[in-house]
Amino acid sequence: MNIKSFYKHYHLMLLPGIVLLIIFHLVPMFGIAIAFQDFKIGLGIWHSPWIGFENFTYMFQLRDSKVIFFNTVFIAVCKIIAHLIIPLTFAILLNEIRFRIFKRWVQTVVYLPHFISWVILAGVVMDMLSLDGIINHALKALGFEPIMFMAKNSLFPGIVVSTDIWKEFGFAAIIYLAALAGINPSLYEAAEMDGANRLKQLYYITLPSLVPTVVLLATLSIGNILNAGFDQIFNLYNPLVYESGDIIDTYVYRVGLVQAQYGLATAVGLLKSAIGFILIFISYRVAYTYANYRIF
Repeated sequence: MNIKSFYKHYHLMLLPGIVLLIIFHLVPMFGIAIAFQDFKIGLGIWHSPWIGFENFTYMFQLRDSKVIFFNTVFIAVCKIIAHLIIPLTFAILLNEIRFRIFKRWVQTVVYLPHFISWVILAGVVMDMLSLDGIINHALKALGFEPIMFMAKNSLFPGIVVSTDIWKEFGFAAIIYLAALAGINPSLYEAAEMDGANRLKQLYYITLPSLVPTVVLLATLSIGNILNAGFDQIFNLYNPLVYESGDIIDTYVYRVGLVQAQYGLATAVGLLKSAIGFILIFISYRVAYTYANYRIF
């Protein structure tokens, strides 16, 4: 088999994925024109009147637009910080366990939520936090008044971030566990011979060895700063917490599909995509500069 036929098989394997990418990602991009139109379903894209940037102007005049952009950035930044700290801490602690059976059991337990849909997990969370849920039963047993967790704007962002960490921190720790496995064991042996205890080994060997991985993940996460988790928030939120829980993606869904303001919804989504593209470009440049990471 020559080299050309070898790569031909790889190209054929990629073909179904490329076709799906074209159908579901490239072809729908023609719908961007709706952001510049007074779109009417009966007229369609080709015959709806063009209004230029009026949808964008109207978007910035709405109080809702400021709220959703703030909520999106705030929740996303909190998630990014938590996803850097908690999986790193968990991976370091798990790496210190010497009983392999117990270590594998813990890994399996914390990985499981990652593979469960938010449709299911949201139902579990809402049952736990309801007035008759296990959390309020515990509060009543301790003499406290029950709390309407899912109806308080001050609590909802914390619920979103904490439940997202609960679902994903175990799976996110895989990268750190792989980085820990790549540390040269002779470094620990030399440190132990010099009298360094486990805490000093952690401070002088483990953490410095993980810095490139942390820097890489932190810089790459910049590109996702406008993705606060549509599926999670859509399944958790309700009209009582729109003020603190409504993000760009849920707003686009509600305004576009529920209220039928297609031009406004497309304008909001297009602005998010444009800003996201710029942030992704910046994050990869920063990752290449400080962590020597590149795709091509």
